[in-house]
Amino acid sequence: MPTVMFVCTVNLCRSPIAEVLFRQWLKRQSVSGDWRVLSCGTWAVNGKSVAPHVQPSLLAMGIDLGQHRARNVTVELLAESDLVLCMTRSQREALHTEFPRFAGRIYLLSEMLGKTYDVADVQDFVTAQYVCVAKEMARIIEDAGKRILAMLKPASEFI
Repeated sequence: MPTVMFVCTVNLCRSPIAEVLFRQWLKRQSVSGDWRVLSCGTWAVNGKSVAPHVQPSLLAMGIDLGQHRARNVTVELLAESDLVLCMTRSQREALHTEFPRFAGRIYLLSEMLGKTYDVADVQDFVTAQYVCVAKEMARIIEDAGKRILAMLKPASEFI
């Protein structure tokens, strides 16, 4: 089963939003097969939940993080992942440094768009910023979805 892991810093905004949006994208595209889509953080506090004031805004966009609990990147999760997509260059560098044997499967999410840039984080936990991040993630996932598939196997095998 193909496994894609999205990574941000604390696993409470960007990566869990990307996880939900990529699952939704797979369903909309009628991608066949069993998929494992998960998210982690480079500095996550295991078990921490998303700020409650954020949930209503994200739910209005079809993104439910109510059951999400943060988890830290582990060697076991990296070993199980076929593709790891980081939000920032510093996260990618940290994973390359700490887990060099998995470096060949660790990329920036923006690289799936043929670009190299950091996906900005939410500052000061302002609800409106979560919505902006979610909209940006939705655009990225929509534009990068087929490239993500291609990084795993030829897309025609899944569609």
